Order: sequence, then structure tokens, then C-alpha cells
Amino acid sequence: MLTLPIRLVRPATPRAQLVQLDLADHAFAYAPGQAVLVATHGAEPRRPFSICSAPEDARRERTIELLVGAEPDDAAGDQFIPELHQLVDVEGPVGSFTFPAAPEEEWFLFVAGGTGIAPLHAMLRHASTIPHRGIGLLYSARTPQEFAYEHELRALAAAGRIDLVQTVTRWTGVWDGARGRIDRKGLEALVRDAATLCFVCGPAALVEDVPKLLNEIGVARSRIRVEEW
Repeated sequence: MLTLPIRLVRPATPRAQLVQLDLADHAFAYAPGQAVLVATHGAEPRRPFSICSAPEDARRERTIELLVGAEPDDAAGDQFIPELHQLVDVEGPVGSFTFPAAPEEEWFLFVAGGTGIAPLHAMLRHASTIPHRGIGLLYSARTPQEFAYEHELRALAAAGRIDLVQTVTRWTGVWDGARGRIDRKGLEALVRDAATLCFVCGPAALVEDVPKLLNEIGVARSRIRVEEW
């Protein structure tokens, strides 16, 4: 277990914050998609948070970044509320929802719902550093304000580095993107080849439905990895 200071806290969405933990000289190896267990120093229990930064980012910047909900936890009184320079206990890495070290596929698709973007962001950033033919991201959120990393993702899309589709599910105001839950049509637009390695993370309904839709359009079950968030 490591005890690390918080280097940065900044808003990600109206209901979540991006929190950077300062690694300093600590060695911390992990696979894209893994998580850590975190609590205020000396407190229990530690709660799981996916690491949003790719391993390459962590080595270069000497930080790991987490997406932390900013709302009070109604189910328990152990909500982690990050503050600048606060010390936190970090255990890990943990989790088997990971990007493979040497994938045989060259097409990658990431499907995120809400804060399910957290591990997929790390995977996407890592995938962009290895040989590939295409990277797609289909990202669903309740409102246009709840897309974490939106500026970065849109910049990558504008530069032609990823194909990005965003859809909102609970918004009746002005919005120039897609609306409604992720469906077969939206997935078909991003699956360029049946040999696409797919990663799905989000609410239970999304994690249940999306693999079935991917299978219907020709992606083998062996190429679909899921994580409920």
C-alpha cells in the first residue's frame, strides 16, 4: 500500500471530479483498465476507483488520475471527498478488466456509459500508442454536461485519431449529437471489421445489452470485454 498526496482536483462533470495522485518516486506498474482502492489516510474502508490515465501517462507525469463522484454517497457514510494536498492510502492495482499487452486485433472499440469512461479512457490513450487501424468510442451520458474528458475526446476526433459518437439519454434541450440509449445502428457505425476488440463499461443495462448487439453485427463474444460500473 502507498500513501500519496493529492496533486490536483478539478471538475470533470457537474457530478464528478478528476483527482490526480502524486506518485513522486514511487514505482507503480499497472495495466490499462485496472483500478485502485483509495481512502483518506488512515480511514476505512478503501473504495475502488478505475485509473483514468494510461501507464505511459503515469510514468511521464508521475501521477495517476481518478474520476471521483462529487455527490454524497446515499448508501453509506464513507464517501471519499478529495482535497488538494490531502494524503490518501492507495492499494492496488486490482481488476482483470484490462487492455491486453499484445492484442492481435488492430481495430478497437470502446463503449462507455457515464463514469464507465474512467477505465476506457486509460485504455484508449494506451491503444493510440500501439499499432492500430482504427479506434472508436461510443459514449453515452444523461446530459451534455456529463461527458468527462469531452474537450480531449473531441480534439482527438477532430484530428482524425479516433471516431467519436456521443449520445444523451435524458436531455430535451439543445444538443447537436445523438439522443437515446446506445443501439445497434450506433454500434454499426463504429465497427469497421468483425475482428474488432471491444470494451464495454457502464451501468448494468448497458453492459448487458451492448455485447448482444455487438454479437448480432458479427463481433465474436471472445472479442468483447465488459465491466459493470
